[in-house]
Amino acid sequence: MNLVNIKDVLTSFSPALDYLALSTGDGRIKIWDTVKGQVQTEFADIASTEETNIYTKVGKGHLSVDYTCMKWLSLEKKKKRKLGTSVLVLGTGGGDVLALDVASGQLKWRISDCHPGGVNAVSSSAKASCIYSGGADGMVCQIDPHSGNLIRKFKASTKTVSSLCVSPDGKILVTASAQLKTFNCSDLKKIQKFTGHPGGVRCVAFTEDGKYVLSSAVGERYIAVWKTDGAKKQSASCVLALEHPPVFVDSWGETNEKGLYVLAISEIGVCYFWYGSNVEELCNATPTKVALATADSSLKPHKGSLPLIFAAKLQGILKPGSAHAFIASGLLVKPSFQKMVLQFGTDLVLNASKDGILLPITQSVSKSSKGKGVQNKVTTLDRAHAEDALLPIARVADLHEKKSVQLHSSDKDTDMVDQSQADHVETFSMEDKLRSLGILGGTDEQKNLSYASIIDGIDLEAYLPPKKLKSAVSSMEPSSAFKILEALVAMWQTRACGGRHLLPWIYSIMVNHSHYIMSQEPKNQQLLNTLVKITKSRGTALQQLLQLSGRLQLVTAQINKAAVNQTQTVAHDQEIDESEDEEEDVEEHFYGENNDIESDLSSDDGKDKDDSLMEM
Repeated sequence: MNLVNIKDVLTSFSPALDYLALSTGDGRIKIWDTVKGQVQTEFADIASTEETNIYTKVGKGHLSVDYTCMKWLSLEKKKKRKLGTSVLVLGTGGGDVLALDVASGQLKWRISDCHPGGVNAVSSSAKASCIYSGGADGMVCQIDPHSGNLIRKFKASTKTVSSLCVSPDGKILVTASAQLKTFNCSDLKKIQKFTGHPGGVRCVAFTEDGKYVLSSAVGERYIAVWKTDGAKKQSASCVLALEHPPVFVDSWGETNEKGLYVLAISEIGVCYFWYGSNVEELCNATPTKVALATADSSLKPHKGSLPLIFAAKLQGILKPGSAHAFIASGLLVKPSFQKMVLQFGTDLVLNASKDGILLPITQSVSKSSKGKGVQNKVTTLDRAHAEDALLPIARVADLHEKKSVQLHSSDKDTDMVDQSQADHVETFSMEDKLRSLGILGGTDEQKNLSYASIIDGIDLEAYLPPKKLKSAVSSMEPSSAFKILEALVAMWQTRACGGRHLLPWIYSIMVNHSHYIMSQEPKNQQLLNTLVKITKSRGTALQQLLQLSGRLQLVTAQINKAAVNQTQTVAHDQEIDESEDEEEDVEEHFYGENNDIESDLSSDDGKDKDDSLMEM
């Protein structure tokens, strides 16, 4: 069984655990509602600059953004989370640090080239008084979370800073490369240095009281526990072993009163849980495992996916040895969220949900004319993805039925008529069908010509900067601008032109000639009512179109992958056939040459014998 490695998946829970940010390496960030189990919003195609004007063209697209780390933090202090008070801080492989206001869906701020070579880690304290970032240049940047201003920057290591973390009270900063170093956040003086990891540290976390640091390096199957109030140079106080390298570490509790609780997720999506009243007891503890059941055949790896646990967070302590945890599991395309109680010493096996799984179904269709059964593999979508996609498929042309009528007809005259009908196949487009049903406005060539005459001299498909567009609209006569506005709205309603080209002109005319438009009674009321209706209808259909687009992408990806596999198989078979043909050609050519040589030799021998007899 092929195990899925989740080390490249980025996750971060919101401070109230009501949302989860998820990125799988394609430059998209999906915000999942952990209560409803649905996608709340999605961030993609974030512009490379801070310009957010609606006329700004999108750059290279979401695939050009390489997110390397993320941290969701609250900007309010000791208050419940409200809209606009939390930001999602991200680091990119290009060295940028940016913050997204998830509530408003906008880019809050961005620092370009903060770490040349790439950002590897971002962190902040529980109060979020400032943000710390580390990168490939070995530097650590201190950033203001509200404005995005760079407060200060200092050299933390001569090597790459692979991870960092701030203590819950915000007083100590730990940075990690191959070594761990702790700094005083007030004056940035180095406090301690921990050595022992052979490679770059992947994950690091503080205990709740800040007295211990937990860390694990790439490829290591253990978690090291370091004491922060000891000597300047020391070895690990405790080591927690796992079966596979961890990708996430979390801690809760205190060494004196509550005890220590440690939670970790391995590369194969298994959750480990440790408990100890002190460090010595924690070292001797055998971890409790939480995993997903994969006995169901439908939950086996499909298209490179496997249900697993990819995000977890400790929430609090129920009693000694028991803790509340919030876990995200299942498939990355449709995760499941659940709050559970972890009891130390009791392993848990969770049932994976089938929501979001593409189920392969093999169905046998009717036999062909040769009597051979044909097998078609059909991929179906589950109810979560197909609830709004169950629409009838329009039949554009039915040539096969007409051919079957020709084959079964006994009258020759009827055959000739059917043949002529089959040669003339009536086809129609979906747009024509929608117009016939009244969903779209009918085509009127005279109206289109009148629209063209009104907007003569305006190239709608040409991109104009906002300043040039404003000057062009301002130079129009108010009466001419009103007529152009009517034509543009009518074109948008009849879909004579796309909204991407029409809306900038409509917006600019309404802003710059608003007084004249409002004075045109009752034409303006009819025009504005039409515009409101169109806008509402487009906005209502947007969410459904986005859902349909996502489903089509899933199906298209599977079709493309199947086509590639089939092409590779056919190409491989052709190569084998060609190689066999070449071998046969070589053998025939070899034997032909030997026969020619033998015949030449025999003829030469015959001539020599004849010559010798003549001489005698």
